[in-house]
Amino acid sequence: MNDMPEALQSISTGTALLNPRAVLKEVGFVRGMRYADFGCGPLGHFAIPAAMMAGEKGHVYAVDIMKKALAGVESLARLEHVTNLTAVWGDFERFRGTRIPELSLDCVSFVNDTHLLAEKPGILEEVKRVLKQGGLFFLVDWNADGIAFGPPKEARVNPEAVKPAILRAGFQFEKSFRAGPRHWGIVFRWEHAG
Repeated sequence: MNDMPEALQSISTGTALLNPRAVLKEVGFVRGMRYADFGCGPLGHFAIPAAMMAGEKGHVYAVDIMKKALAGVESLARLEHVTNLTAVWGDFERFRGTRIPELSLDCVSFVNDTHLLAEKPGILEEVKRVLKQGGLFFLVDWNADGIAFGPPKEARVNPEAVKPAILRAGFQFEKSFRAGPRHWGIVFRWEHAG
């Protein structure tokens, strides 16, 4: 007999809730891009597919402050024969906290951690530091509905609540999209002043 709640029994693993390849395509990610996933987690759910999509001329940085998470990503990258991924132990919540070269990336993502933007304004400064002219910054997070899995409802963020702070930081709104059955997505572009 299965003691798991019915709502959780219907969840399959992998990409059923959040398909990183579909999200990356929606954002405009293409072969040859240089990309960083801030807060990649131990599975590199976005970083590893992005590295595969980027091809040999692209490069991906899997960034996390937890060394165990980075060890997991490195292990999965080896299993998948991914050679264009660099695990970066760093604090993306601080300016210059990632040691990624300035103005070097085409795209940066922030997935399922949007609540941190209100608490840690240094995140946006670090994103701006590493993005090239015209680079993309995209956020993906849980819908604010009351489903039985995922973060508690009070910890979820409405995309319209974070949009003003990102615009004030100098980003330009590109688009909003449905990132999955339980996730929203929003894309911004960074244009350097001067």
